[in-house]
Amino acid sequence: MTGPTLSSLARSTTLREQALQTLRAAITSGRYRPGDHLGEVEIAERLAVSRGTVREALRHLQQEGLVTAGARGMLRVSRLSPAEVRELFQVREALEGLAITQIIESSPGPEALRSLRDAVARLHAAVESGADLSAKVEADLAFHLLLCELSGNSVLLKTWRGLEGPIRVVVMSAAAERREVAMAASAHLPLVEAIERGDAAAAQGVLRAHMAAAVEQLGAADGDTGDDRPVH
Repeated sequence: MTGPTLSSLARSTTLREQALQTLRAAITSGRYRPGDHLGEVEIAERLAVSRGTVREALRHLQQEGLVTAGARGMLRVSRLSPAEVRELFQVREALEGLAITQIIESSPGPEALRSLRDAVARLHAAVESGADLSAKVEADLAFHLLLCELSGNSVLLKTWRGLEGPIRVVVMSAAAERREVAMAASAHLPLVEAIERGDAAAAQGVLRAHMAAAVEQLGAADGDTGDDRPVH
């Protein structure tokens, strides 16, 4: 594990939730890297909670797809292969494509369209200002989340949310220059413009190209050796 170490959690009745949030943030921010071993005892000591609390949090993260069981049952941060990255983005494309169709069919008002442009502007500002990686990732995912929210389809939104954790892991584990290309605001504005025109075919085409480019950039190996180094 790189970066700041985990700090002890304040005692409260929500220790499990605090442990879960802390571990999730450590994974999605890149402090834990794909393949890193998540030692139950070590984490419990760092957070000053019981092993049972950590075990419950890790079990939840397994359900989110952020943690997987490896050899001898040891839990590690999920590492997606290029094929798995491709499959992840295929499902994401299908969901966001449906969201786009439903947005256009609902004849969105000016407020909804303005919210999409505002989301692109925030992404552009985050990239151009040299904001930290976490802020860029948040701005990028916020745009795509907004697409799903504007669809009005609660099941679609819930399903997309289930992909959010693995998407973050993929983005955070990619090489810096590849992340920048995948999150470029210029790839998002044409999508908004097509939605504004009510051109579903064009919007789907932009989305398809954007997802294909993301797979090409984020699905490539980043030099991770895949060793069994301990978390520090």
